Amino acid sequence: MASTEQPAANVDQDMARFLTKKEELEVDKIFRALVKLEGSDLHMKVGRPPIVRINGALKDLNRGPIEREEMVRLLFPMMDKKNRKIFEEEGGADFAHTVDVDGETWRFRVNMLTQLGNIGLVARRISNWIPDFRGLHLPPVMESLCHYDQGMVLLAGVTGSGKSTTIASMLNYINSIYSKHILTLEDPIEFVYTEDKCLINQREVGQDVKDFEIAMKHAVREDPDIILVGEMRDEETFMTAIHAAETGHLVFGTVHASSSSTTIGRILDLFPEEMHGAIRSAIAFNMKGIVAQKLLPSIREGVGRVPTCEIMTFNPMITKLVLEGHDEKLPDAIRIGAEEGMQDFTMSLKQLIDDELIDRETAFKVAPNRDALKMAIKGINVSTPGII
Repeated sequence: MASTEQPAANVDQDMARFLTKKEELEVDKIFRALVKLEGSDLHMKVGRPPIVRINGALKDLNRGPIEREEMVRLLFPMMDKKNRKIFEEEGGADFAHTVDVDGETWRFRVNMLTQLGNIGLVARRISNWIPDFRGLHLPPVMESLCHYDQGMVLLAGVTGSGKSTTIASMLNYINSIYSKHILTLEDPIEFVYTEDKCLINQREVGQDVKDFEIAMKHAVREDPDIILVGEMRDEETFMTAIHAAETGHLVFGTVHASSSSTTIGRILDLFPEEMHGAIRSAIAFNMKGIVAQKLLPSIREGVGRVPTCEIMTFNPMITKLVLEGHDEKLPDAIRIGAEEGMQDFTMSLKQLIDDELIDRETAFKVAPNRDALKMAIKGINVSTPGII
């Protein structure tokens, strides 16, 4: 059997040849299958057939397992010289990949990885169409978060929870009604916007700018009205983003957190304890809303998945609790704020059941409090103790 090892110089030359001539890559056939099956994600692991996620479920493609030598042949040409270096140094690399399918170009967010000494891949398909967020089955209060002139709006959730799609839809809505400058800083760029009323500049970290720190440093000098930060992943990024919010910009971003209320603690974890008071103050006076969401399989024909959302907007009660460090009282404050458009996951799940978008089994499977959901379905409101 021929060796799968190649000198680095030869690998770089092969990749340069693919990129320069824009030849079709062998792996693109698998990406096309994902698109035609309307899958959301592609997994490639040595010893398994390619696996696609369709409406939340993983399914094998109809072909044999990919062996080590074939995996190297399929995946190495996807990486350019820069990503090859990152991959060798860090054991993984993130980048965007494009594939032509029946004359239409599709973008994918790719994570190249190593596991048990083998190369593998996970790719997320990025829709070419940015949906109207009012058609995403999101609560009406989401629209109000698009009309601020300054401040910060965060989308919280795990990977694959639809955060990027929701934000893209909100920005596209702003693009349709306001004449503003939208600047996005992403790693990599997911949705490519078509300018309507807004001027839109999109910068990809690693391609258009070296890193997020430099991108954020330059952002406030580029006269944006609205800034999208792909992810609040470290102290420097959050500090620059909150400073932009303080100085008259509307900042959108994402964060990995399980709920709106726990997002506060997740942000504080980025900072040393002695800074927590200052960060709480910055959050309390600049945050406009935190939306946590999860995607659930839908029972409605023509609807694949729908989001269940917890929404916390910063009214005086929420602001006071954040300032005083009473994060444990935030869930009760969210329920009290229902008349202002706030909701917790229990309220969201009940509404999705009432709208016949999900079944009860799905709702109870993900419900944070099954007893509360049972009572909500019966029309019994859970009494909320005094929190102030």
